[in-house]
Amino acid sequence: MRIVHVSDTFLPRLGGIEAHVSDLAARQAAAGHEVHVVTDTPAGAAAYEPAVHRLRGGWVRELVLGSLESAESVLGLHPDVVHCHNSILSPLALNVASMTSTAGVPTAVTVHSLLPKVGPILPLSGALLSIRGGRVAWSAVSEAAAGPVRRVLGSGTRVDVVGNAVDVEWWRERSSLPRHGDEVRVVTVGRLATRKRVLPLVRMMARVRQAVPADVRLRLDVVGDGPQLGQLRRELEARRMSSWVSLPGHLDRGAVRDVLAAADVYVAPARLESFGIAALEARCLGLPVVAHAHSGITEFIEHGVDGMLVVGDRAMSDALAELVSTPALRDRMRLHNVAVAPRSTWDSALLETDRLYARAGHLAVGHRGLRPSEATAVKTS
Repeated sequence: MRIVHVSDTFLPRLGGIEAHVSDLAARQAAAGHEVHVVTDTPAGAAAYEPAVHRLRGGWVRELVLGSLESAESVLGLHPDVVHCHNSILSPLALNVASMTSTAGVPTAVTVHSLLPKVGPILPLSGALLSIRGGRVAWSAVSEAAAGPVRRVLGSGTRVDVVGNAVDVEWWRERSSLPRHGDEVRVVTVGRLATRKRVLPLVRMMARVRQAVPADVRLRLDVVGDGPQLGQLRRELEARRMSSWVSLPGHLDRGAVRDVLAAADVYVAPARLESFGIAALEARCLGLPVVAHAHSGITEFIEHGVDGMLVVGDRAMSDALAELVSTPALRDRMRLHNVAVAPRSTWDSALLETDRLYARAGHLAVGHRGLRPSEATAVKTS
């Protein structure tokens, strides 16, 4: 099968969508498929990328003009299925999805972000998501992400859940029994950007430090890079927290696994977390995970079992303080997480993705009476 992934953002930009699309494409290629990625993201250091097609023009052109050239580039690859990956606002992915589905090519769209309930971006998101008709197979990465998409598209549109995944066994190679050192280490991993809420996390951890007995040594590792790094450093200096908060920057997967293996608790401060790949990786290693109760992390964390799910920053501070100051609670959750592997494996994700593609094929066959051979043989003019 010839699969074309369309994503406004891709490597070398770092984030959940970029990592997932890259891993998904690699695993599909390893399974024998011909896989291409079409993106607006400029190339990085890699000079030779035969399966990555980087379009010129960028995000603004796609948003304003709805470039026909982008769709023609995708159709020129003669795909059997087009898989478009959507964030809060992804004009390339949605423009292509609209045009390829209209042309009769099997087209799937996966929404990777939580659409906001209010705010100036919501009407624009709604307009972009409202691809007319039933020719697109829609999905989202969690039930938390699927709900807003169903509200935008209407009750008559089916939206499946096709979750993200990690190499569970690879991450679990470094899982271990509870640690009993003289320091409790809290860790978070992610892009240092506003929606990941690293600055509110600093304020929460300041409250944790005040709530935890003084003889408990506390450390916070914030792994990642991004536009808020400078502001984060200034905030830590202003609060005199630099001595016990480390900022190692961007790390490769092996180094991230090492950091997680040395930690005691994982915290996911983002409220608009559609899935939480980094939190899942931490869960694989055994760490109790503290996250917001209305995020996509609920796909693999049960409150009081794998970690703690909270509502609001004050409750997150309280949960962190309880875990930091109560070794028995940390031990119980870690023992459970080490013993019970999460179910978000690549085998499961690939099976769900195949089902999504099959549904996209059925929808394309039904469009304008196309036969199956015609639905997958669209050619550009």
